[in-house]
Amino acid sequence: MKINLSPRFKRAYKKLPSVIKDDFDEKIAFFVENPKNKKLHTHKLNGRLQSCLSFSLRDGHRVLFEFSSKQGIDLLDVGPHDKYRRWEK
Repeated sequence: MKINLSPRFKRAYKKLPSVIKDDFDEKIAFFVENPKNKKLHTHKLNGRLQSCLSFSLRDGHRVLFEFSSKQGIDLLDVGPHDKYRRWEK
């Protein structure tokens, strides 16, 4: 599976606390194996983000992503749950 990181994701990731980065690094291994692993709490979004999904990190942080092809996933953004309102593709 190919993981593509958007520029927005890269910028947001750099700003995360190290404990959240560590959690992401751990969970991305589960994600690559199975994006719908129960440990990730993956769910589809609604509204203007209906083409996207997200998975959970610790302390209420989420990773926004979408499937770009059968073997490709675009990581679009990462941040706290309240950032959903501002997330756009």
